Amino acid sequence: MDIRIIKNHKAEISYCRFPEGQSIDTAGDFLDVLANCGTDTVAMEKHSLADTFFDLRSGLAGEILQKVSNYRKRLMIIGDFTGIESDSLKSFIYESNRGGTVLFVGDLETGIGLLR
Repeated sequence: MDIRIIKNHKAEISYCRFPEGQSIDTAGDFLDVLANCGTDTVAMEKHSLADTFFDLRSGLAGEILQKVSNYRKRLMIIGDFTGIESDSLKSFIYESNRGGTVLFVGDLETGIGLLR
């Protein structure tokens, strides 16, 4: 995992990039990411999360979001979310973006604009 610190007027962001084929498969994997990020806001690309994260029935999204809350962090997931067919996932993304703690955005600049 490569971590780049991005400083802006709203926050310092740890932008975590994973090598091709490596992803966060468990809540424990996500805790490892949090332990290595020195900022309150963590950004990562959509493909860095296992596909099971986006299947809400798996529970992985809930476990990861609980870690974000428990450790008082913010998470920005960057990717294309326009082709989602699951109504429950669309609602989950919408509500997450409204709350501001977990953001699903198309690019880093959009995410920075939504930070509170």
